[in-house]
Amino acid sequence: MNPPVNPSVNTFRNDSFLRALKGQATAYTPVWIMRQAGRYLPEYRAIRERAGDFLSLCRNPELACEVTLQPLERFRLDAAILFSDILTIPDAMGLGLSIDEGVGPRFERPLRTARDVDNLSAPDPEQDLRYVLDAARAAKGALGDSVPLIGFSGSPWTLATYMVEGGGGRDFRTLKRMLYTAPRLAHRLLEVNARAVADYLKAQIAAGVDAVMVFDTWGGALSARAFREFSLAYTERIVRELRADRGGVPILLFTKGGGQWAEAIAATGCDAVGLDWTASLSDVRKRLGDGVALQGNMDPLVLRSTPERIREEARAVLDDFGAYGRHVFNLGHGIPPDVDPGHVAALVDAVHEYSAR
Repeated sequence: MNPPVNPSVNTFRNDSFLRALKGQATAYTPVWIMRQAGRYLPEYRAIRERAGDFLSLCRNPELACEVTLQPLERFRLDAAILFSDILTIPDAMGLGLSIDEGVGPRFERPLRTARDVDNLSAPDPEQDLRYVLDAARAAKGALGDSVPLIGFSGSPWTLATYMVEGGGGRDFRTLKRMLYTAPRLAHRLLEVNARAVADYLKAQIAAGVDAVMVFDTWGGALSARAFREFSLAYTERIVRELRADRGGVPILLFTKGGGQWAEAIAATGCDAVGLDWTASLSDVRKRLGDGVALQGNMDPLVLRSTPERIREEARAVLDDFGAYGRHVFNLGHGIPPDVDPGHVAALVDAVHEYSAR
């Protein structure tokens, strides 16, 4: 077992992201953006074309490192996030992942039977996902002491939606049928996923990331009772294991559509609760108090408007949170691929300048 890693002993020229997570004073509200390295950047599109396709780019540590750094060369962001994909785990499990432009992710061998689930096992990150860890090590070395590096994974539930449905979706009818007609089978799948996610995040931390984030992109598709049983229970298990094994590394949890469950998410012991644009930061802050940071939560589609309107919306999000220090500005989901990079610059500058006042 590797010794616990505590990012508080690291020193960064810009540590505002980590300080905000801990509730410490910052000169301004830190900001990073989900999917900040992506298709809206022409330099990203050039590298993806050179790699051949998205998965080849993800599996090339040198290119993945380069993409991780690209947004920081353009914008005054306060954290980098490792360039990868949430579906690396089920891909390493042998489900036959492909990602086609305009179609999205597809699995050649989705899980449909008890035998499929019983044959599943958590991958060894250092062997089966070595390319991700090598990219993390390269990015950490390239960043040096500039800003923290965030690692991430999909949540057990969100991974399961793709693994059972065979691709993206909205109603998840196949997996939900499993939940309600074969709940023990669903729990077996989620237990394997939880083991895989915990191992994967621990390996990323050992590779040098300074914080980790769990994306429960499809948790909001569940009923309140099902969310607690089939999503939150497994995310909480991961938080407990990371706490026991990895000390004080900050953990961020994001459930799209999960603002109504913010208290339960915070009770997992995470350091920050991510919120999408449907939640009010001030309302959630009143409900949770100052024991946990909040991350979010501007509507990503605001970035399709004008720089003036973007600045107005950024100020509105900051005003909604109020004069507290435990806030990391972000979008309520990822940047749309057709956004003008100049609009992202306007957002980042607006957050820094307005919050510094």
